[in-house]
Amino acid sequence: MGSIAIACFKPRPGCEQPLLELVRNHLPPLRAEGLVTERASREAIESAHKNPDVLALWKKFEAACWYETPANLPEFQNMFSHFEPVP
Repeated sequence: MGSIAIACFKPRPGCEQPLLELVRNHLPPLRAEGLVTERASREAIESAHKNPDVLALWKKFEAACWYETPANLPEFQNMFSHFEPVP
């Protein structure tokens, strides 16, 4: 059945646009590696942590943002949180 991963990013100062571009463009390389589907398998998640292309992508994210725990975000304090997809 797989799972859904939710990643929350807080842009570093002055990195709002670079982070937005990373978010908009990061799925095609992951799909090309077979690591992103409609649902992620445990094997794909483990493989991502060893894949040099994915690790390089994550370095770019680390330069542009901090990762946040969903529970720390006000949007997740609602019973039914609503979000707009990044085009």
